[in-house]
Amino acid sequence: MTRDIKQTAGRAQLGEFAPQFAQVNDDVLFGEIWADETLDLKTRSTIVISVFMGRGLVDSSLRYHLETAKKNGITREEISAIITQAAFYAGWPVGWAVFNMAKEVYEADK
Repeated sequence: MTRDIKQTAGRAQLGEFAPQFAQVNDDVLFGEIWADETLDLKTRSTIVISVFMGRGLVDSSLRYHLETAKKNGITREEISAIITQAAFYAGWPVGWAVFNMAKEVYEADK
């Protein structure tokens, strides 16, 4: 069973420059992988944030996934616990960077 997830960022940002990459991003990664209901969206968001932290990818794409995690129901308390746990494996400075980004995303939830 799959969810109906529509993503257009690939085509919007790279469609003319890299149409095949854009198509795979929008249709396969989001249209099939993220839409597969084997894992719930909160779990998928937790995985993605953890992988990004482990790779040291603290950029606008991580911010997008923090915002998505919030939309997927990950609370302030949960994101704090996820980042703390991952920081021990990904590196303390990465944890600090992600916390600073997460604070901005979750600021309205005070």
